[in-house]
Amino acid sequence: MKRIDLNIYNESMGTLIDVSDPLTYQKKMIPGSINIPYQQLLLHYKELLDKNKKYYIICTKGIHSRKAVSILEFYGYDVTQVIRNN
Repeated sequence: MKRIDLNIYNESMGTLIDVSDPLTYQKKMIPGSINIPYQQLLLHYKELLDKNKKYYIICTKGIHSRKAVSILEFYGYDVTQVIRNN
């Protein structure tokens, strides 16, 4: 599983998806990120993602982002977990 620190990420690398719930996302929103809650992403990944693009997945504690990256990687998507150093 690929991982990078949030300080290294920039928008030109690919789409930053925050898998936090909407309330948490509003409180800790990262500029340029989009919010797709964890369960929604895993239920609708075929409609939401393109296998030809790169995605960077983040959440507050890293648990859901790690699981999402692991699952999406298995399905053939180019995903990287982004780690927050709070």
